[in-house]
Amino acid sequence: MSYQSGRHFLQIPGPTNVPDRILRAIDRPTIDHRGPEFASMTKALLHDIRGIFKTDSRVVIHAGSGTGAWEAALVNTLSMGDRVLMYETGQFAALWRNLAERLGLAPEFIEGDWRHGVDAARIEAALAEDKTHTIKAVCVVHNDTATGITSSVEKVRQAMDAVGHPALLMVDTVSSLGAIDYKHDEWGVDVTIGGSQKGLMLPPGLSFNAISDKALAASKNGGMPRSYWDWNDMIAANEGGSFPFTPATNMLFGLREAIDMLNEEGLDNVFARHARHGEAARRAVAAWGLELQSLNPDEHSNAVTTIRMPEGNSADAFRKIVLENFNMSLGGGLAKVADKVFRIGHLGDFNDLSLTGALCGVEMGLGLAGVPHSTGGVAAAMDYLAARRQSN
Repeated sequence: MSYQSGRHFLQIPGPTNVPDRILRAIDRPTIDHRGPEFASMTKALLHDIRGIFKTDSRVVIHAGSGTGAWEAALVNTLSMGDRVLMYETGQFAALWRNLAERLGLAPEFIEGDWRHGVDAARIEAALAEDKTHTIKAVCVVHNDTATGITSSVEKVRQAMDAVGHPALLMVDTVSSLGAIDYKHDEWGVDVTIGGSQKGLMLPPGLSFNAISDKALAASKNGGMPRSYWDWNDMIAANEGGSFPFTPATNMLFGLREAIDMLNEEGLDNVFARHARHGEAARRAVAAWGLELQSLNPDEHSNAVTTIRMPEGNSADAFRKIVLENFNMSLGGGLAKVADKVFRIGHLGDFNDLSLTGALCGVEMGLGLAGVPHSTGGVAAAMDYLAARRQSN
């Protein structure tokens, strides 16, 4: 390919753009991961990461992807054959179910339509039928980027409490952590799964488990055979500021910078910024006359907007035109919605001009691809963003 001037617009819902401050933090000489400087940094990092999860509980950091943190959550707390209640909100819920099956668990999948989030009433009904409490965990995805849907974790916890079910509550926040408000302690979550490459603004490579006392007790009293993912080994090493294996040292430098940046902006301001950009993107979609994959306004994601293509139009062909003409990557449709939707990621290190530039590329691409639409989507987003600036 010939050189394309200007920056590449990476508008997939993760990995996201890595800001210069984090790149510079990672670009340091590696230090001794058994030395005092590293131990001091690790202890502070493990304390401060709790604030991002809004928890006073332990958070463990693994070198690995979010998939690894899924596995760690399951193998530390459950035994082979355990029933696990899971809810289908999109591709990532489906992948977590597949992983559970491969580990020898017995997931019970509440089927969804990929257009609505978790229906807490259906979880409550399923748990109410489990009189002997053979369901050991409830697993939900907070923000499923395949569908652009954010589910209410708080309502899931309320449903579990309403029937007095003792199952563990596990929540995937890979694409919401640091972008959409999340309250591990307040919502009574037992294990939260996170990843580095989205709202935390880092490259892929780190994954996280925030762990309640109840989940930690389950890991000490049972669980499956595990080695690399063992929480207890990790926590024992963390007490002295180290890890039971060679850690991703330079990624931890970047995580230190990411936490500092989020706190400098203020988490509430970070969430408000994402909400502003999510609404602006949705206003653009409405002006184009296109349809969101998410049908419930209360569940529209502020991290990604998933847009359905008009019948007879290929989302992948459209994305190819946008990439070749405007050097912008858009997210494609996954599994059930392959080639039927495209996704605009607007999370992480992102501002108003980043969003309007991305929306310009989409609107011009729709025209070049011959996709039926109305113009004015970018103008609608700009009007909303300008009005919000004036009101502030």
